[in-house]
Amino acid sequence: MHDLLQVRPKISPPLDPDFCPGYLGNRAFAAAARESGRAVPLSLALRRPNGSVSVHRTVALSSGHPASAANLDYAERVLKFLLWAKGSARIFVWGPGEIAAHLQKTYAKNGARAFDADFMSNVYEEPFEVIATDAAGFPAENESSAPVGRHLSGCRIGFDAGGSDRKAAAVIDGKEVFSCEVVWEPKVNGDPQYHFDGVDDSIRRAAEHLPRIDAIGVSSAGVFIDNKTRVASLFRKVPPELFEKRIKTLYLDVAKKWGNVPIEVANDGDVTALAGAMSLNDQPVLGIAMGTSLACGYVDDKGHITGWLNELAFAPFDYSPAAPVDHEWSGDRGTGVNYFSQDAVIRLAARVGIELDPSSSPGAKLKAVQKLLESGDPRARPIFESIGVYLGYALAQSAEFYRLKHVLILGRVTSGEGGAIILEKAKQVILAEAPELADRVKVHLPDEANRRVGQAIAAASLPAV
Repeated sequence: MHDLLQVRPKISPPLDPDFCPGYLGNRAFAAAARESGRAVPLSLALRRPNGSVSVHRTVALSSGHPASAANLDYAERVLKFLLWAKGSARIFVWGPGEIAAHLQKTYAKNGARAFDADFMSNVYEEPFEVIATDAAGFPAENESSAPVGRHLSGCRIGFDAGGSDRKAAAVIDGKEVFSCEVVWEPKVNGDPQYHFDGVDDSIRRAAEHLPRIDAIGVSSAGVFIDNKTRVASLFRKVPPELFEKRIKTLYLDVAKKWGNVPIEVANDGDVTALAGAMSLNDQPVLGIAMGTSLACGYVDDKGHITGWLNELAFAPFDYSPAAPVDHEWSGDRGTGVNYFSQDAVIRLAARVGIELDPSSSPGAKLKAVQKLLESGDPRARPIFESIGVYLGYALAQSAEFYRLKHVLILGRVTSGEGGAIILEKAKQVILAEAPELADRVKVHLPDEANRRVGQAIAAASLPAV
C-alpha cells in the first residue's frame, strides 16, 4: 500500500495504533491529485446482467506526478469497495491506461483479488472482466430499485439466520406475540439436514404461538435469487453437490413442510435496513448488523431495495499494512469482518490480556467479554471503544458510495453497554473528521429488544399475501 494512502487518524482506536482508515487514505489521495493541478478523471462502471449500472467518478494523479504509483493501490481499493457494495462481474474503467491494466492483472485468475473475481462470477453467472474503455464506450448510469416488505396483516413468522444463533418471531397484524433465539453453529456443519432441522425448529417454536401461518419471511446471510440460495457463508462446509441438492432450495423446502405457505427470502443486511426504515418511518437507511460477521443492507430514498450486493464484510476499511487478514475466506487485509463482528471483539480482547476459553464458540466468547464489561472490568471498555472508532471512519467512507440519512446498527455485538459505547465513539469520530456528515446523517441504536430480534420481526413483513 502506497504511503500516500496510509493516514493516521485524529482519533485512534485504543487497541489498534496501526489503524489507517480507508476514508482518510481516499481523502488524502484525492486531495493530492487536485492540489497538483494536474488531476485526471477516473471513472468506474459496474454493469450487472439485468442491465443496471452503477457509476463511480473520482480522480487520479497524472502519470508525471512523483506519487503516481499510488494510482494503482487507490484504484484497486476503490474498486474492491464498489464490488462488495454494489456488485458486478463486468467492470468498465475510463482513465489512465496503467490503472485498467493493473486491475485486470489483480483480478485475474491467479491475481491477488482472485477470490473477489470468482465470487462475483458465481453470483452473476458470467465471467469476471475488467474492460478498459473511453468516453464513447463507457456505460451510462442505470440504477433500479424495487419495494420490499412492510406487509403486516395476518399471522406471520419472521426467521433470522445468523452465524451464531437463529431468531424467530411470531407476528399478528404487525404486533410481535413471541420471539426467541437459539444458539447453533451452521458454519461448521456440512450436513444439510442440520440446517433444515434448525430452521424448521425455529419455525415450529413461533408457530406454537399462532392460530395459523399465513406467511414466512426469512432474513439470511448470503445472496438469494427467487428465494433460492446462490452464495452464503452460513453453508460454507456443505459439499457443492449437497449444496445444489438441499441448500439451494432449503427455505422453499421448509415452507412446503408447513403447508406450502408463501415465503420470501432476503439478505439479512437488507432486512436490517428495512427494519430501520420501518421503525424510523423515514429513509434512506444503511443497516449494519454486527454479529457472527458483518451484514449490511440499504433502503433508498423511496424505501426500496436496490439489488446491490451490500456485503461490506469484504469491503476494505483499513489501509494499514499491519491490518488483520480475513483468513476464513477472502485472504485480504483490513476488511469489515475483522472490525465489526464478534471476531473483532475476540481479536481485540487478546490485546488487553483477556483469556477466553478456546473450546467455547465465538458467540460464547463474545458473551464472556460483554459480561466483563457489565461487571466493570477496565479491560473490556477499550474493546468497544475501538470498534466505535472503526465504525465512525467506516461510515464516513461509506458516505462516498451511499446516499446516507439514517444508519441503524444492530446485532449481538451491540447488545448491552457495548452498543452505547460503540455509538458514542462513532459520533466522536464523525464530528472530528467529517463534521459535514454530523448534521445530515443520524446513527441509531435501537432498544435492546429490537437490537436482538428486530430483523426477525422485519423479516415477517417480507411476503405479500
